[in-house]
Amino acid sequence: MSNSAIQIDVQDRVARVTLNRPDSFNAVGGEMHKALSRVFVDLGERRDLSAIVLTGAGRAFCAGGDIEWMREAIREPEGFEVVTWEAKRIVYSMLDCEIPIIGRINGDAVGLGATLALLCDITVMDEKARIGDPHVRVGLNAADGGGFLWPAIIGYGKARELLLTGDLLGAAEAKALGAIGHVVPAAELDAKVDAIVAKLRGGATKAIRWTKAGYTIPLRQLAHGHMDAGTAYECLTNLTQDHAEAVEAFAAKRKPVFSGR
Repeated sequence: MSNSAIQIDVQDRVARVTLNRPDSFNAVGGEMHKALSRVFVDLGERRDLSAIVLTGAGRAFCAGGDIEWMREAIREPEGFEVVTWEAKRIVYSMLDCEIPIIGRINGDAVGLGATLALLCDITVMDEKARIGDPHVRVGLNAADGGGFLWPAIIGYGKARELLLTGDLLGAAEAKALGAIGHVVPAAELDAKVDAIVAKLRGGATKAIRWTKAGYTIPLRQLAHGHMDAGTAYECLTNLTQDHAEAVEAFAAKRKPVFSGR
């Protein structure tokens, strides 16, 4: 099940899924995106697991979309149709997976990285990490799940501001808003995750699984009501001049100049 972009290790009834592009802060490219659209389907079928731990290799959890991958989508927009299909599968499969998913947020969780974190059932975050959805800063709408997850989890009041500005939250503020469950120093990250996993591994597996199946019903309904329209809008923003400008500005390490086109 593992590939070079994602590593999966299963031991003692726990599957550890590691985003494995540490040199690029686990930015999501085509290979990783495709793998993410399948991994929780494959793991969700298993009856021998009590928990899944999702984390990132190196210093970041996930930095969002890879810049070269974005350039490719601009050059060949028809290929972006596959990306949006995969985006829906990622969201649906994490919500459909009855096995509890623990997010070990070892560094910044940005864009799709933030969506992955919010889709986890329990999250433990490095106190120095940040989280947020800056899709608008690269000229895209927040279509990979953030558009419905942020309002559902922290409420519309603050979520609207975060989605419209693309601002990132520090770990403490994210916890205070309810976006993240636990914030600890980096040295305590593994101990906290292990303690949570131990509770789940020692619990009544079927009761835990079906409790998740129940409380995710409203989120699954929201997801299916949002993702088709959201990804369609993302296909449109992929074609805009502002998105192309943002991608080139990011690559050149300069501030983008948006024209509203």
